[in-house]
Amino acid sequence: VQLAESGGGLVQPGGSLRLSCAVSGSVFSLNAMGWYRQAPGQERELVAVIFSGGVTKYADSVAGRFTISRDNAYNTVYLQMNSLRPEDTAVYYCNVRELGPLTDYWGQGTQVTVSS
Repeated sequence: VQLAESGGGLVQPGGSLRLSCAVSGSVFSLNAMGWYRQAPGQERELVAVIFSGGVTKYADSVAGRFTISRDNAYNTVYLQMNSLRPEDTAVYYCNVRELGPLTDYWGQGTQVTVSS
């Protein structure tokens, strides 16, 4: 299983970006697809996750600004990020977690920088 992220970059505060993660290979049908981020000197944290049934969960810091979605036909997960803030600056990682048994797959990460 391989994950390929795209869509990161530099954006001004208040701007928007859309991250994409294409998953290749066979993944167990019961799974969760999510985005994590890691800022310099900080631990990796969960940003948002969407389960194979469509249930979503967001970190409090991004709720109402970010939207996670998935296209099961194309094995792709998206993160629409609006109203970006400087504190959103981080490397964003795509994750797929198979839920039986638990197995994690990670992308290589994509840099998001919010700065004027």
